Amino acid sequence: MFAPAYLDHNATSPLRPAVLEAMLPYFGQHFGNASSRHEYGRAARRAIDEARQRVAFAVGANPTEVIFTSGGSEANNLFIKGAAAQLKAGTIAISAIEHPCVREPAKSLKRQGWQVREIAVDADCRLASADFLSAMAEKPQLVSIMLANNETGAVQDIASLAAMAAQATQGRAWFHSDAVQALGKIPLDFRSLNAAGVHALTLSAHKLGGPKGSGALIVDKRVDLLPLIAGGGHERGLRSGTENVPAIVGFGLACAEAVVQLQESTQRIKQLRGELERGLLGQGASIFALAAERLPNTVYFSLPGLDGETLVAKLDRAGFAVASGAACSSANPEPSHVLLAMGVEPAQARGAVRVSLGPETTGAELAGFLQALAATQSNLQSLTSLVG
Repeated sequence: MFAPAYLDHNATSPLRPAVLEAMLPYFGQHFGNASSRHEYGRAARRAIDEARQRVAFAVGANPTEVIFTSGGSEANNLFIKGAAAQLKAGTIAISAIEHPCVREPAKSLKRQGWQVREIAVDADCRLASADFLSAMAEKPQLVSIMLANNETGAVQDIASLAAMAAQATQGRAWFHSDAVQALGKIPLDFRSLNAAGVHALTLSAHKLGGPKGSGALIVDKRVDLLPLIAGGGHERGLRSGTENVPAIVGFGLACAEAVVQLQESTQRIKQLRGELERGLLGQGASIFALAAERLPNTVYFSLPGLDGETLVAKLDRAGFAVASGAACSSANPEPSHVLLAMGVEPAQARGAVRVSLGPETTGAELAGFLQALAATQSNLQSLTSLVG
């Protein structure tokens, strides 16, 4: 079977072998419902408790602060809709580069009388300080700023932003951060973030070698949330429903492995990224957010006059799986809202291609990718010249 070199880890990551092995027993002999009182149920409950401790340890949280969900989208919705439901309608402030699973629930609050304040970013995908302070002066009740952008990889100084938000609102705003792309790629410490004024973090398993269908909201217990799903009172009453034990077990082990390997993996991937970027610049590419602190694995670029979707399709046939933007928005033909917020012209934004590396990525794969890209660029430019 033809298997392109996989360079799209920000979309999803391959399941770690040890994670799959750990999950398998919970599809078979350990099939119990974690709410049951017999040994089958107790075995499932012990597995969930261990996974909760592993997830908590990976981000410096207390296990009681971990609420398991079906993924990052549900966790983001749980915070935004759940917190808003317990507050008088006011203002929610989000950055202009948020993932759709933050943007859309925020917009949905307008039907309940809320105002949505989008905070601008600069040309390198960093929050514009003046506009952030202006937004905080409007005394929002809710703030949601992603920790690392899924397209550009740009990392925000969430601790400083939360501290400024707390000062501007006299500590009355609940501050949330979507940390889905950060987990497993850079260190996370909820305790220090919480001390600075961050009240909740969103995580997802499948971005770091865990299974799809498992995520978590790390939430300060002072935050009052109305659950999205009511029922038997699972997850501190915040997420009812029989737990997905295999996926939760896999999430826990993926976190444990990622923490152990983080430093070594980060150094190696950052070196590979540097080699890739030098090759791209040599081919005339523009790299977005190049001056910002970024995730070590992410490169988002465009080549003059070339369409991103066309490039992605050509590279796939050449044996390299990359993306033209966020995987969950790939059906949308419009230019990336992230790039437009950065001031990138729509024509250039349509040419954007994202390469995101993983622990298994090799230098040989990237060398092959650069060769294929150069050949594809030459071929497409020749076709354009002939048509012209």
